[in-house]
Amino acid sequence: MNPFILSILLLSLGLGTTLTFASSHWLLAWMGLEISTLAIIPLMSQHHHPRAVEATTKYFITQAAAAALILFASTTNAWITGQWDINFDLHFFPASMLTMALALKMGLAPVHFWLPEVLQGLDLTTGLILSTWQKLAPFILMCQIMPVNSSLITFLGVTSTLVGGWGGLNQTQLRKILAYSSIAHLGWMILVMQFNQQLALLALIIYIPMTFSTFMIFKTNSSTTVNTLAASWAKTPALTAITPMILLSLGGLPPLSGFMPKWMILQELTKQDIPLTASIAALSALLSLYFYLRVSYAMTLTISPNNLNATTPWRLQTTASTLPLAISATISAMLLPLAPSTLALLSL
Repeated sequence: MNPFILSILLLSLGLGTTLTFASSHWLLAWMGLEISTLAIIPLMSQHHHPRAVEATTKYFITQAAAAALILFASTTNAWITGQWDINFDLHFFPASMLTMALALKMGLAPVHFWLPEVLQGLDLTTGLILSTWQKLAPFILMCQIMPVNSSLITFLGVTSTLVGGWGGLNQTQLRKILAYSSIAHLGWMILVMQFNQQLALLALIIYIPMTFSTFMIFKTNSSTTVNTLAASWAKTPALTAITPMILLSLGGLPPLSGFMPKWMILQELTKQDIPLTASIAALSALLSLYFYLRVSYAMTLTISPNNLNATTPWRLQTTASTLPLAISATISAMLLPLAPSTLALLSL
């Protein structure tokens, strides 16, 4: 892609999300979401592969439906209350519609069906943008309309954690595994969002570097399926040794960074006297942990089925910068000791 066009599209992505962050009017927020959607579509279809075109079409239709629902809900709310202000209390009916529309934008279960299919059709870089940056704007809007229908939010959260766990169990495609991982993590964030928005934001801030590291590792190894990971020990032995830590951090295993948000969320849910929801969320994390362990096992403890020794790939010097991956991998594995200071900041 032409660098000039690429820079315009990336600036538009940034502009759309920033516009949604800064807006206090529903129409402006809607415009920001639309700019983000329209900016990522050329990036998704740039490879002119039938799968990429199919994924782009699915994404566009889904996002257009969600945007139409947001516009309808905000107009209905303005008609009932006479207010377009985001910070103004929403009427119950438009609030429920907005929650479902934003859930569809982010890919929360039970309106998640587009996400694994779309992510499967994209290259890893665009998939990374879709899994991280594109979630920010609807996530912040969801934070702003809280607290709304408590039963609906709990249903979305619990369903997402369970679907994210169950869905990834039998997958062999890495991009689909990452899509279900994204659904499960968003479920955890939504569960706690109605009680503590700062904690939901902390979970998102830690989720982003972990997902960034995982996508970058798969991109470095040129891997898209679990089986192709078996050859990574010959390409990047040091990275192969570090990868299980990042994957287990995504699974929320102590003493890694991913354990911190899960621990704090379970603590908050118990404080709010909903131990059953906390128990379901904790058990669903075990399902996710299984497929992270499976990927770790395939990467580090299996050898690619080669007939000849000569088929081992050359370890060529990489030209890409490895500094971003090094920083994100460090954040993904070593933030847990900062938990007491994070708790102190959240309680301010």
